[in-house]
Amino acid sequence: MTYFARRLPRHRGPAAWSEILGKSNGFPRLETHVTADVVVVGAGYAGLSAARRVLQLDPQCRVVVLDAGRVAEGAAGRNSGFMIDLPHDLASNDFAGPGDDLALTRLNRQAIDFGQSAVDEYGIPPAFFDPAGKVNGAASAAGDGHNRNYSKHLDGLGEQWEWLDAQDMRDLTGSKHYRSGLYTPGTVMLQPAGYALGLAAGLSRAAEVFEHSPALTIRREGVSWTVQTPKGSVAASHVILCVNGHLESFGVAQGRLMQLFLFASMSEELSTDAQAALGGAPRWGVTPSDPMGTTMRRIDTGQGGHRIVTRTAAVVRPGMQPKGRDLRRAARLHRDKFAQRFPQLSDVRQAYAWGGHLCLSLNGVAHAREIERGLFSACVQNGLGTARGTLTGIAAAERALGHVSDITRYFDAEAEPRKLPSQPLATWGANAYLRLKEWRAGTE
Repeated sequence: MTYFARRLPRHRGPAAWSEILGKSNGFPRLETHVTADVVVVGAGYAGLSAARRVLQLDPQCRVVVLDAGRVAEGAAGRNSGFMIDLPHDLASNDFAGPGDDLALTRLNRQAIDFGQSAVDEYGIPPAFFDPAGKVNGAASAAGDGHNRNYSKHLDGLGEQWEWLDAQDMRDLTGSKHYRSGLYTPGTVMLQPAGYALGLAAGLSRAAEVFEHSPALTIRREGVSWTVQTPKGSVAASHVILCVNGHLESFGVAQGRLMQLFLFASMSEELSTDAQAALGGAPRWGVTPSDPMGTTMRRIDTGQGGHRIVTRTAAVVRPGMQPKGRDLRRAARLHRDKFAQRFPQLSDVRQAYAWGGHLCLSLNGVAHAREIERGLFSACVQNGLGTARGTLTGIAAAERALGHVSDITRYFDAEAEPRKLPSQPLATWGANAYLRLKEWRAGTE
């Protein structure tokens, strides 16, 4: 069997999280034929976690990691950097999911523990993996109601939370926009590019990491596999595909994956005067009480400078390539959302705007399984790439080495992604629904 990459990952806008860190040394391009026990395709959270878990289970294993672009400049380096432990169902009104939230919360915390141990082992700067918790911010009566419903859900799970009033929110963010907030302590706020680069650098001590080396074909030859790149190849007994929605590019799960893009902007560095005008804490994260609202983060010098990140606006693009007008619309919306929240920063411009690729399934399940003997997937993160990506990567590594755990059992029990309605109606309907949800979110 041979799997061909019908398309390669493409991105719209700069990888701002990486750019604000300055130039990195990077990793070489694969230009020869090498052999390995396991080859991991994709150096995002799933791929890097899979490689690390393989080496934890068998330190003598020969592991090769391939990335189509530069580490931390793909989807992993383009998210808003929340590694969330609690239920966070993006299809709901208030993040409370319909599944077994107790089980998933336990697994999410295993993912966070896995990340923290990597930070400790590889000497990743602590600011890149900050266990600061997060706030669900509410700007309207409806948002306040969502938060109160979610707090009752958390009570049922036995989870801690703290209610913040309007003054508390202003003291935290410097903004009068929010009327309340729901703080939960378990979320880690990442510098997503810094964390990914730290993982890759740490792994490169025991594994081979290659950039600008996309997998063009994956071909089974007897009991092993050969992965062909533009200038080299890898022969291995096991292949782990950690490519999220690009799984469909290889002909797997076609017609079952929703290819979604979310957009974000990052401000220029805040001057001393701007910081004084803003007030508030130097580092915080606010997710919206309505999942289709606006996420905001403030970062400081430990994460790349005093800046504010705004994320909102989503579009479905089955071709896995957002259009220029998608990014332009999102950037305008971000400027409006920023101005609503921070009128005292009217002179601050947005320095970067970009799109990040997500992949969802209709029934909210991952594609984390053995596709055929020796070929494994760790894909379809349903918009929760930091924690879910880590978990699917761990599951794929454990399956490849014959290890059984709570994580593998969780994904073994999931159904396959449900088939989507026919195109183009599916895309038209999805984008109309997203615009409606965005409109209903209002000031959130």
